[in-house]
Amino acid sequence: MDRRKRLLVLGAGPAQLGLLEAARARGDLEIIALDRDPAAPGFAVADRRAIISTEDERGIQRLAEAERVDGIVAPGIDWPVSIAARVAEKIGIAHPVAPATAVLAVSKARQRERLAAAGVPQPAWHLVSRPEDGLPVPCVVKAPDRQGQRGLSLVEDVGELEQAISRALAESRNGHALVEEVADGPEVTVNAFSVDGSFHPLTVTDRLTADPPAFGVALAHVWPSEANGGDAAEVAGRAVAELGIENGPTYTQLRITRDGPQVVEVAARLGGGHDAELCLAALGVDLNELALRAALGEELDPAALVAEPQAGGASTVFLTAEPGELETVDGVEEAETAEGVLRVRVYRRPGFAVAELRHGADRLGAVQAVGGSRDEALERARAAAALVRFRTARAG
Repeated sequence: MDRRKRLLVLGAGPAQLGLLEAARARGDLEIIALDRDPAAPGFAVADRRAIISTEDERGIQRLAEAERVDGIVAPGIDWPVSIAARVAEKIGIAHPVAPATAVLAVSKARQRERLAAAGVPQPAWHLVSRPEDGLPVPCVVKAPDRQGQRGLSLVEDVGELEQAISRALAESRNGHALVEEVADGPEVTVNAFSVDGSFHPLTVTDRLTADPPAFGVALAHVWPSEANGGDAAEVAGRAVAELGIENGPTYTQLRITRDGPQVVEVAARLGGGHDAELCLAALGVDLNELALRAALGEELDPAALVAEPQAGGASTVFLTAEPGELETVDGVEEAETAEGVLRVRVYRRPGFAVAELRHGADRLGAVQAVGGSRDEALERARAAAALVRFRTARAG
């Protein structure tokens, strides 16, 4: 009897849950997940686990060789995309992204250079190794090779700039900080899939944040976008093509300015906020399954990319809590039975240390819902989210 194909998943956190569950549902895969966190929620879905950092390239290669894996995938997380591409090439298995392309995909600075050379619209930017005179304020300062909120600052006063650059440099792998002018306008995300250089845009979602960030619901993704303006998908496709991403999923964030969409960043991976599940609910396209097939070198059926609206609107809202030690979680079953709710996820168990909220980065769970319109889907998701109650206790 032939053995099941072995899939190595880099990461077992919330951002990888959707793909891990899709891999489990296939029934024909042996799933090996790795994460440095022994309590990572995705381990419950895997056949075997390895306590290895998603950035430990040597350890990942040794594991991939020892397990004789058939595919490597890094969903919802940036830097390991390049590790997965290099390890796949070294051990001689298929991977949708070439190593040279993956290097561009995980470096915001290299992306900026490539997109500037091609004339793809993006915010004005400066790469610095120390604070300098003449930098724009307001601006966003970030480490060019980190994901999410690490080293990220919104600077609205020139007196804050030096500290923001120092923070970004401390997180940077290459000793540089990226200073970007603030692109004024709403933020959207284009989730897409490419096959042999053909770009297939799928969901264009609005990214809504609480301002200022508040405990409870801090961030929401809503489809269809009302801020899109019709050009976001076209600009995202140009950016993906210029970066050389010809196969697999992409996740592109853009700002919709008065002058049109501007690319904030491109990632050669599935979105980390259950974007694939939102796409399935909205359009009937299973991005998780497509990503699995791409990682395993399996043939893709063009019909799998045909989008058919499944609802008038769909939304994901993320859950947070006051900082402290998580003691109890209540209201999940009530939220799950609320009208339009597809799923309620709670990532952490009692005893988990909830950090201070930073722009919605510290998520404890998510609620996904559909409705007859985008507003109804968002309202349903938020109402269900309000039913989930986290109790935390501060030390002392």
